[in-house]
Amino acid sequence: MIIAGVASVALAIAAGVLVALSGDEQAPAAATAPTTSPTPTKSPLAAGAGVTGEYGFAQSRLTDPLPLALDEVFRNKKITKGGRTYLMTVRRLDKSCAGVMQGTRLLKAIKGAGCTQVLRASFQDSTGKIIGTLGVANLKDLKATLRVQKTQGGTDYLKPLPGKKATSVLGSGEAYAGIWKHGHYAVFVWFGYQDGHRPTAAERKKLNQAAADIAEGTVFPALDSRSLTGARSR
Repeated sequence: MIIAGVASVALAIAAGVLVALSGDEQAPAAATAPTTSPTPTKSPLAAGAGVTGEYGFAQSRLTDPLPLALDEVFRNKKITKGGRTYLMTVRRLDKSCAGVMQGTRLLKAIKGAGCTQVLRASFQDSTGKIIGTLGVANLKDLKATLRVQKTQGGTDYLKPLPGKKATSVLGSGEAYAGIWKHGHYAVFVWFGYQDGHRPTAAERKKLNQAAADIAEGTVFPALDSRSLTGARSR
């Protein structure tokens, strides 16, 4: 199983989009959208099966047809990395993709992308100060993912998933959001502080680290396995 590069994940968050929310009101301040995303290693299994493209079997749903499962992507409810610990507080699978998306451009892109499911999970660090949601949308192919990724901005994002404990306030305050690509999967990120304040430069680095730690322990191992085999990871 390939582990996605943490540096790439962290850079993607650092260049994310600042989103400010208070209840149903939006006051976004846009920043540069993510330009980097984890790149999986070429798959010898995919090449042997006549599958081409940098994401192997996961380049398209035609070669990676099985739906994602919550236990596949968000199996680990406790993640420890470098002495840092994160706890999952909630996870959810939605088959109505539009219902969990926000923003006119994103909704239009998702409709044309053949989205069949969105998996989300929310996490907090051990102090309860850092909170965030990771999400994965299952689209028809890489081209659809690229179109969805281009929509990211202050008013277009995957809705964060409120959970228990510190994550009960997800969806309010300010956070950094972005969209990464991994073949026919769009990976959404929303991370911020529990009290909703605007992160400083130093605090953004901590958000980067938290998002990278969690993604490395959940989403990307599962998607890298899909790239290698076109099947669910075991």
